[in-house]
Amino acid sequence: MAETATALRTVAHNVRAARVRAGLSLEELGRRAQVSKGALVALEKAQGNPNLATLVRLADTLGISVSALMQGPHEERVRIVAADAVAPLWTGERGSEARLMLTTSGPSPVEVWRWRLEPGEEYPSHPHQAGVVETISVVSGRMTLVVDGTEHPLDAGHTATFEGDTAHTYRGSGTGPCELIMTVHLPPGPTTAV
Repeated sequence: MAETATALRTVAHNVRAARVRAGLSLEELGRRAQVSKGALVALEKAQGNPNLATLVRLADTLGISVSALMQGPHEERVRIVAADAVAPLWTGERGSEARLMLTTSGPSPVEVWRWRLEPGEEYPSHPHQAGVVETISVVSGRMTLVVDGTEHPLDAGHTATFEGDTAHTYRGSGTGPCELIMTVHLPPGPTTAV
């Protein structure tokens, strides 16, 4: 429970710092990100429980990565992250989950995600900011990637890439879980790190 409180305080600090740097009021950030002012006030006070969709909308609106909202300063030259040390940012009713493992630093950061999709379970993603490119590599199992309404079946060993500024969905298919690694390539921006 202490880890959750610490993580929430980090997110609260980073959201407020990014909002101030961007010169946005709570009202304006809420309008642009489609998040209520009350939810933003609670978040900046380290209260509430923001979901993945809310964090993605805030990050996109602020022009930073989701992990920039969640991570404290980096102290090590080499970062090693164990999957079980990172809490899922999304869990489905059937046991699917998505974990943001880390984000590279620099002018065009890359988020590295580990996903497990159970058969028939899906995660619909809102379009990201222009310039975001996603790459999905299926490690085991089978999934269906839906981009702009078109279905693309992917088996183990397949890799797909697409521009993330359109509606897209990740769906588990086949008879067992699908394990995949996703990278989200973020465009250069004025505030790419917190």
